[in-house]
Parts: sequence; structure tokens; C-alpha cells
Amino acid sequence: MRIYTRGGDKGKTALIGGIRRYKNDLRVEAYGTVDEAGSFIGLAASHLTQEGHEDIAALLLDIQQTLWDVGADLAAVNSEKYTFRTPEDAAATLEPIIDRYKEEADAIKKFVLRGGSIGSAYLHVACTVVRRAERRTVALMQVEDIHAPTLKYLNRLSDLLFVLARAVNARNEQPDVAYEHSADVFR
Repeated sequence: MRIYTRGGDKGKTALIGGIRRYKNDLRVEAYGTVDEAGSFIGLAASHLTQEGHEDIAALLLDIQQTLWDVGADLAAVNSEKYTFRTPEDAAATLEPIIDRYKEEADAIKKFVLRGGSIGSAYLHVACTVVRRAERRTVALMQVEDIHAPTLKYLNRLSDLLFVLARAVNARNEQPDVAYEHSADVFR
């Protein structure tokens, strides 16, 4: 396997299908940020395993697999030759998981500061990177077609990562810290 191809030496990269785009193209930014999110999720999983949260670490491994599908779908310009990988119901499959882990932490009414245990803090970072990936995907969809389930999945995934971060803090008996100037925003 060759690691370097020299194909990007002039600032362009190949999308799925062979079309070349500049590395700061909206499509490249979208799938690149998804890749970054997957890296932070892997980092969180490493710490969660050390903290004894193997169930969440295993879930994160599954999420990383799906993020590769999301990234591939964002790297592919719509074409009859490409079969999208992100299932139509990918976001919906996260909802019962969100509901289950949400029950592990006390209800909140205000925004909370991101942090807590190391594993939780990395989940919060992953959540914000997924939200950036979502923003990049929205920017892309304003100028080109995207596979709609990718955006829905990113939206729901950020919710899940927030809930998991809170669940980890609750398990570690690490209380969330409310944002002092927050109005009641959660019902």
C-alpha cells in the first residue's frame, strides 16, 4: 500500500468517482470533518474503556463504522454508479439509544459546561466536532445534492454524544456544572 501518491501536491484531492476538487472544497470539508469527528470518538472510546465503560466504548466503535459510511457518501458526487451506504433509518436507530442513556443522568433545565471525567470531556469534544460536520454538510447541501440520511445521522449523533457524556459523568459521580447565565432551555 502506497501512503503517498503525490496527487494532492497541488491542493486537490479525488472524490469517489475520480472527480478532483480543491482540498478546501465544501464537499471535502464536510467529509473531512466527519473523519475528524470519528477520530475524537475513537479517542473517547479509548478513555472510556480505561474508565470501565465498555458498553459505551463498544457503541462508539459501531458509530465509527457508520461515520465511515457517512464520510464516503459525502465524498461521492451523486451518480448512478455509486450506491449510498448510509441507511435511510440511520438516525432513527440512534433514538432508542439516546432514550436509554438519557435515563442515567439527572434531568437538566439549563445548559451545562462541557467537561467532567476525561472520557466525558472527550465525548463533549466529539459532539462539538460532529456539530461542525453537520454545519459543513448543511453548507454543502446549499450548493450540491447530498444523501439526506447523512445530515440526519449527524444531527442525531451529536445528541447521542451529549447524552453519553452526561451518562458517563453520572456513572463517575461527577456532577454536571450548569452554565450560570442560562435560562431554562430544556423541558
